[in-house]
Amino acid sequence: MTRKPKVIDGTIKIIKESIVNIRADAIVNAANNQLAQGGGVCGVIFYAAGSEKLRKACNAIAHCDVGDAVITPAFNHKNSKFIIHAVGPVWKGGENGEAKLLYNAYMSSLKLAKKNGCKSIAFPLISSGIFGYPIHGAWEQALNACVDFLKENLMDDFTIVFAALKDSIVEDG
Repeated sequence: MTRKPKVIDGTIKIIKESIVNIRADAIVNAANNQLAQGGGVCGVIFYAAGSEKLRKACNAIAHCDVGDAVITPAFNHKNSKFIIHAVGPVWKGGENGEAKLLYNAYMSSLKLAKKNGCKSIAFPLISSGIFGYPIHGAWEQALNACVDFLKENLMDDFTIVFAALKDSIVEDG
C-alpha cells in the first residue's frame, strides 16, 4: 500500500513507491554514462519500458556525460511518455565536484522535460544507491535543483515527484 505523498512545496512530492508505478509524463532513470541497462532503478525501468527497445534507443545515443541527461521514448511503460536518463556522479568523498554534478543532472532532466512539453516528472534519488552519494547530501542537491528550476521557469502547473522505496530515503529528506 502506498503512503500519502509528503508535499514539500505544492509541486514537489515524495512518495514511497516504485518509480515505474508513478504516473508522470517523464520518469528519470538513474543512468550510467554508457546508458547501459543496469540493476536497481535502472533495471526496473528498462524492464517496464521493454528492455530490447530501450536498449536500442540508448545504444543509438551511446553516451551521456556525468551531470547531464538525455531523453528516449518510454516505449511499453504505460505510466509515462518519456524516460529521461540522468547520469549522477559516483561519490568520491565530496572533493571532486560531486555536488555540482548531481545538481546539474537534476537540472538537465528538468530542462529536458520542459523542452518536451512535460507537466510532470518522477525522479529516483539519483546517485544515492550504488554510486554511494550520502542520502542527506543527495536530497539537498535534488531539492535545490528542483526549487531553482521552478523559480526560474515560473511553472506552477509542473509536478515533481520523488519515488523512494526505503523509509530512510523518504524520512531523511
